[in-house]
Amino acid sequence: MFKPLTPFEPISRDNIPNGPNWIAQVKWDGVRMLAYEDGHELKLINRRLHDRTVQYPELVSERNLCSVPSYILDGEVIALDPETGKPSFYHVLRRDRMSKPDGIAQAVYRIPVTYMVFDILYCDGKWVTDQPLAERQRLLHRVLNPGSHVQEVTNTSDAASLLTVMRQHQMEGIVCKDLTSTYAINGKDQRWQKVKIMYDLYAMIGGVTYRSGVVNAIAVGVYDGPHFVYIGHVGTGKLNSATWRKLTEQVEPLIQEDRPFHNVPERSSETTWVKPQLGVKVQYMELTQHRTLRHPSIQAFAEVSREDCLASQLTIEV
Repeated sequence: MFKPLTPFEPISRDNIPNGPNWIAQVKWDGVRMLAYEDGHELKLINRRLHDRTVQYPELVSERNLCSVPSYILDGEVIALDPETGKPSFYHVLRRDRMSKPDGIAQAVYRIPVTYMVFDILYCDGKWVTDQPLAERQRLLHRVLNPGSHVQEVTNTSDAASLLTVMRQHQMEGIVCKDLTSTYAINGKDQRWQKVKIMYDLYAMIGGVTYRSGVVNAIAVGVYDGPHFVYIGHVGTGKLNSATWRKLTEQVEPLIQEDRPFHNVPERSSETTWVKPQLGVKVQYMELTQHRTLRHPSIQAFAEVSREDCLASQLTIEV
């Protein structure tokens, strides 16, 4: 069996690259997975080099992902939200974290997955990582066996239109790739670029956590009718140590005993409650199944009112 490889990663960009060699693909909100078949067994290994073969029996039971006896494929395992029909990181993570055989067997039917394949590294005894992406894609198209749980990711030359569609459907974003690019194992460079779709909102700070006496994260909320609703803790963003120290001083007179949020926040036991008077602009990717912000980051502190911090800013209702 092959030694697991760290996959080629795209770099983040705000703008779409231009040029005749660039194509765009949907950025699937799933779990990055490489499939290794040596002619005797099929293994699924994630980007952190952890074996996930037993978690997805529907992908390995018949060992028929490709028409050749040996290969290495690169792609994303996704699961669709049954209500929205969109890829759901929450649902695929449930599958990925399962370990009990009975639970996995049931999950095959309750949380079905699809392996969205976008590259091939090794084919029928030969490494193809030194071939340009265009050649690897033609090879992948010839040997991949699409089915109910396996699909080939398609290209478009109109990245702007694809990004617009992704934004309309509140999807994660797009990945742009240079068709002349070779595959860089354990690499990350500008030949592959991801453009994520992020959202902004204004929120009020309702709690803080500390490290060594200095605030290191904030609990934020928005107003849903009469209720102040917790939507997440945020500890990353465009802040330096001086800003954190200044915030520590600002929240000191606002500290209170009672929880200001209508709902019970995560990490409540380590959170110090504050009166919601300080505003903040937060960037995030989406609202999770638990109605909290996914991948939030602090953009700036802002002088805003309650009317600026409404739940209607969110991509879905809280």
